[in-house]
Amino acid sequence: MTDLTILPLGGVRENGKNMYAISVNDEIFILDAGLKYPDTEQLGIDVVIPDFEYLIQNQDKIAGIFLSHGHSDAIGALPYLLQQIQAPVFGSELTIALAKLAIEDEKGIKDFDDFHVVNEKTEIDFGDVKLSFFNTTHTIPEALGVVLSVDEGQIVYSGHFKFDQTVEKAYQTNYQRLAEIGQKPVLALLADGAGTEETVKAPASEKQIHDYIQEAFEEAKGKRIIVAAVASNIQRIQQVIDATAKTHRRLVLTGHDVEKIVATALKLDLLSLPEPKEKLFANVKDLATMPDSQTVVLETGRLGEPVKALHKMAKGEDPVINIGSNDLVFITTNPAFAVESYVAQTRNMLFKKGANVKQISSDLRSSGHGSKADLQLLMNFFKPAMLMPVSAEFRVMVTAKQAAEEIGMKEDQVIMAKRGDQLVYDGSIFSKAGAVSVAETMIDGDSLKDIGNVVLRDRRILSEDGVFVTVVTIDRKKRKVVSKPKMTSRGFVYVKANRDLMKEAGKLTIESIEDYLKNAKAFDWNELKNGVREKLARFLFNETRRRPMVMPVVMEVNQNRRPHHKAESDKKGQKPNNKKNQKQNGKNKKSKSQEKKHDQKQAEKSAD
Repeated sequence: MTDLTILPLGGVRENGKNMYAISVNDEIFILDAGLKYPDTEQLGIDVVIPDFEYLIQNQDKIAGIFLSHGHSDAIGALPYLLQQIQAPVFGSELTIALAKLAIEDEKGIKDFDDFHVVNEKTEIDFGDVKLSFFNTTHTIPEALGVVLSVDEGQIVYSGHFKFDQTVEKAYQTNYQRLAEIGQKPVLALLADGAGTEETVKAPASEKQIHDYIQEAFEEAKGKRIIVAAVASNIQRIQQVIDATAKTHRRLVLTGHDVEKIVATALKLDLLSLPEPKEKLFANVKDLATMPDSQTVVLETGRLGEPVKALHKMAKGEDPVINIGSNDLVFITTNPAFAVESYVAQTRNMLFKKGANVKQISSDLRSSGHGSKADLQLLMNFFKPAMLMPVSAEFRVMVTAKQAAEEIGMKEDQVIMAKRGDQLVYDGSIFSKAGAVSVAETMIDGDSLKDIGNVVLRDRRILSEDGVFVTVVTIDRKKRKVVSKPKMTSRGFVYVKANRDLMKEAGKLTIESIEDYLKNAKAFDWNELKNGVREKLARFLFNETRRRPMVMPVVMEVNQNRRPHHKAESDKKGQKPNNKKNQKQNGKNKKSKSQEKKHDQKQAEKSAD
C-alpha cells in the first residue's frame, strides 16, 4: 500500500496563505506557496506567510513545488520559500512568468532558474506518483488544478475555481477533462470553498461584470476615474482597459508591480489592447496636464493591495493624486472579512474628500471562487471519498461542508482540517493521525525573520496604552541613586496634567532601586530593572486602570573619570597667578556643568 499523507501548512481556517504538502512514500509534493495580507490587529506587518520548518527539516524529500495560479495567495511566499529550500517549480506559462517576477529582485535567488511550464496536457512521472493538471476558471488566465495519481486512486487539488460559461478561452474550464478525472477513484479532494458562504445573491458572470464596469465609466462623464484593483487580477484589468478605450480615455498605471504584470500578460497574449498602446496608456507625469474627462488611474498599491493606497490618497499623503469632488473612486476588489472595517473607514474618508465612491461588491457578487452550486458540481464530477475544504476561513468551510452533505456525503467524509493536521490514508479513508507544530510567519519589511508574537504584543500594547519611561542614574559603588528620575510618557498620560502621578512614580522608582541596592547580594542589571518595571506597572495600573509599556532606563555614574590636575605652579610650590587660576577654575566648573548636562541628555536618550 502506498503511504499517503496530506499536511496543510496554510490555507485552512484562513483566507489566503495556501500551502499543502502531500507525502507519497518518501517524496513530498508542495501545492502552492501563498501569502495573506495581515489582519487589522497585526500592527505594522506587511504580509503573513506559512511556517516552513517542517519542509526545511524534510527538504531532501521534496520533489517539487506546484503552483495553481499567479495570485499572491498561491505564489506570494515563493521568494521566501526558495531562500530556504531549492526545489523545482512547476506552473502554467503565465504563473511561471509571474513567479519569476516575484523573485527577480531577491538577493541569493534572483538567479534561480529551475522553473518548468506545464498545462493540462502535461503528465509528469515521479515513479510512485504521476502528476497531471486541469484548467480552471479564475480571475487570472491559465489557472490549474493538480492531480496526484497513485495505485489506489487520486488526490485532487482544485486550486481556485468557479464555473462561468461566458469567460474567454484563456479562462475556460475543460469539462471533458473533469469527467476523465472522475472516471478513476478520487481518494481526497482539496476543494476551494471560499465562495460557498454567499447563498442569497447569485454570483455575477464575468460578462455581467464587464458590462457593469463599462456602464460605470460611461456614467462618469467629465469626472476623473480612479480604479482600485489587485495587480494580478488580469481579468479585471482587461475589463478596465476595454472600458477605458470605449469611453475615449487614457489609462495611467500606478502601483509597485502592475506595469510588469501587464507587460508580461501582453507578451503572452493574455491581455488584448483595443487600440494602439501609445494611444491607450499615459504616464504618471501626464496626470498634471490630462483633462479629468479623459483620465483613468488604475491603482494596485504595494504588493498588489490597492485599498491601502486609496487610504493614503484619502489622507492626503499620496504625492501624485489628490482626491477631489470631480473624482469617481471605483473599488473593484473584494476585501477580506478581516479588513472590511478598514475598507469602510477608507470609503468614509474618500466621501469626506468629496469623491463619488463606487464598490463593485455593493452591487454585484463578484468573485473568482465557486459558489455552493459550483462546489457541488465539481464534487459530482469527481465523486471523492473525502472532501477537505480549503482556501477559506472556518465559518466558510462550514458552508462547504453543508454543501457536500446536501449531495449525499456523510459528516465523517468531510474533514475540517487545521494547520499542521496530518491526514493519513489507511487503505480506505483519510483520517487524522497526529499533528505537526505549524505557526505562521509575520514579515515586516524585507527580512525573512519572523516578527513573532512577542513583538506584535508589544506593538499592540504601545498602540492601546502607550509607553512610560523612567530614566535614573545610580552610583553602584556607593549603592545610591545620584540623580532625580526623569519621567517621559508617550501615548499614556499628558505629563503636565498629571504631575502628582509623575511625582509618585519617581518616588517609587527611587525606593525600588534603593531597596535592591541595599539587599542584593550580587548586582544584576536585569533584576534591578525588572523590579522597577513590575512595581511601576502595578502602581500605574492601580492609578489609571491602564497597562502602558514600562521602560526603566538605569544609568551608572562614570567611575573611571580622571581627576582634574592642579596647576604646575602648585606642584612646584610657586604662588599661583590668581587671575589665571580663577580662569582655570571657571573652566573646570563649566566643564563639570557640561559633563553633568551631557550625562542627563545621554540618560534621557538611552533605551532599555
